[in-house]
Amino acid sequence: MKPLPVPCTLSVIVPVFNERATAGKALDALLAKEIPGVHIEVLVVESNSTDGSREIVLVYRGHPRVKLILEDQPQGKGHAVRAGLAQATGDILLIQDADLEYDLDDYEELLAPIVSGRQTFVLGSRHGRGGWAIRQFSDQPVQAFVLNTAHWTFTLLINLSLGIWLKDPFTMYKVFRRECLDGLTFTCNRFDFDWELLIKLIRKGYRPIEIPVTYRSRSFKEGKKIRILRDPLGWIRAWAVARFGPL
Repeated sequence: MKPLPVPCTLSVIVPVFNERATAGKALDALLAKEIPGVHIEVLVVESNSTDGSREIVLVYRGHPRVKLILEDQPQGKGHAVRAGLAQATGDILLIQDADLEYDLDDYEELLAPIVSGRQTFVLGSRHGRGGWAIRQFSDQPVQAFVLNTAHWTFTLLINLSLGIWLKDPFTMYKVFRRECLDGLTFTCNRFDFDWELLIKLIRKGYRPIEIPVTYRSRSFKEGKKIRILRDPLGWIRAWAVARFGPL
């Protein structure tokens, strides 16, 4: 794989739904981000929030580095990310939530192997700096334990079914060259999109490397949107369809 031309373009897809407390801070930090040799294109996909988040992101309409995509109704994070990917023009694609759980200072390390041509697909692993428990909710320890246990259970399923060894296949920080998506079709709309994207990229032949990143998980009281009882059923379905169905 040849190195990318300099300057190259990074497309950052930012899904926003009911993130009034953090959306403005996240977008300000992202638009202030400068990486030598990399132009950053920001695609904000706002899903008709009910808490005033749309009014916040509308402030960035017309910004030269921002593409604003306004959805008529919320259809899930996966649907929003797919809408952003469809309009991205960058050489490299990256998904960035608007909740400040991840640190933008990790961008340089995540991008370096892709820009240099050494890798096509990188995962920002939340386990590299914090042991086995990536979610530590001081106000909801039981929920944190359930999510951490589920994480390793589903990680084992991914690894065994794909013949790979990953610590954090479900990280939001999935960074890859644009051409990796060629010929792939995506249908998942919620958090199961993480499964579909990862599995189909690996089935297509792209083996990711994992790079440790900084991560501070929100608790459910702070706004985490995963549904403990319902979402795992969608993840299992996404695994089966993406692993054994057509690309």
